[in-house]
Amino acid sequence: MQTTTLNYKLIKKVRDERFDEEFIHQYHLLIHLGTRDFQLCVIDPQENRVLLLEDFVLPNLASHQELLYLLDQLFDSHALLKAGFWKKISISLKSQKFVQVPQALFAEEAMADYLKFNAHVDPQKEDFLSTVNPTTQAVTVFAVNKDLKNWLDGLYPNNKPVFTHQSAALIEGTLQASMLREDNPLYIYVDRFKLHILSCRDGKLIYYNQFAIKEFSDYVKYIMLVMKSLNMNQQTSQVVLWGYIGKNSPHYHELYKYINNVIFGNRPANLAFSYGFDELQDHHFFDLYSIYLME
Repeated sequence: MQTTTLNYKLIKKVRDERFDEEFIHQYHLLIHLGTRDFQLCVIDPQENRVLLLEDFVLPNLASHQELLYLLDQLFDSHALLKAGFWKKISISLKSQKFVQVPQALFAEEAMADYLKFNAHVDPQKEDFLSTVNPTTQAVTVFAVNKDLKNWLDGLYPNNKPVFTHQSAALIEGTLQASMLREDNPLYIYVDRFKLHILSCRDGKLIYYNQFAIKEFSDYVKYIMLVMKSLNMNQQTSQVVLWGYIGKNSPHYHELYKYINNVIFGNRPANLAFSYGFDELQDHHFFDLYSIYLME
């Protein structure tokens, strides 16, 4: 394995002037980890104020071992990530190995069985975790590589991290956003190489799924398919868009050709941001912010 060629890149960093390393014990650390990117966010829970955000892009890795090696490099060189005395540490994982189960039907000993409906799982190499969505009273069950889980737990032996899943955070954030609206739009989160589509009605989740994206036309194809299945009209139905797509980007203008009634989503209403975060578009990092809503 040629580990010397592996490198990550910090592409965005915003720091509130109120951030003080002397008060880390009062702050909540959010970590959001995928196979191609990594974000962290620091929040002061006394004011629900976002104090720090960093966004890293990871190279196209050939193996899970390379990911662990790269993360070890990133954490080792970072001034804050290895600090163990945060008030709370929440780690969200991006993966396709997950399933939502009604809380009333959830049994912890059956987590592997739930996942088998959606994905191939390997109990020898994977741990099975769960996280509760407070609003939906549903449980998201997901798999995580044992080596990665052990490595993350080992970083914070005296402050056990709380693990959640990207889908659960997106569902919780979208549901709370939907309660501020009187209509029932389609909600879309454009991730790097992935598309998430959600629908909510009367404070309840109607639809959620994620789709792997290989080329831009896939976005349009999946959105059209879901709109049709939900009896929504591509000309008149409202679509709320979050994620990695710029307001003036060619991709947005291309999307607008097919779906006329598109607006960009806002940041979660429960969080406060200083003027320094004005350089970030409001619809970016919605899944990262929404981790803070999870129990």
